[in-house]
Amino acid sequence: MAKVIRSNDRIVKVVAENGAMGWIAFTAYIGAVIYFFTLDVTVWGFILALLKAIFWPAYVVFEVLRALGVS
Repeated sequence: MAKVIRSNDRIVKVVAENGAMGWIAFTAYIGAVIYFFTLDVTVWGFILALLKAIFWPAYVVFEVLRALGVS
């Protein structure tokens, strides 16, 4: 994300990067897509794998909280 700041007739561009976390999240997403796609190798299976890969972390958190007796 870049932000432009004007100060005394000078333009300063500030770039905020997420570092390695973006790459780790992307790699985890691709791994989840591959895992879910191998369960059902069809066109609809691929589309479903894309959707499941987005929401699988929520299920993991839910199961962990349930195992801990929180919910």
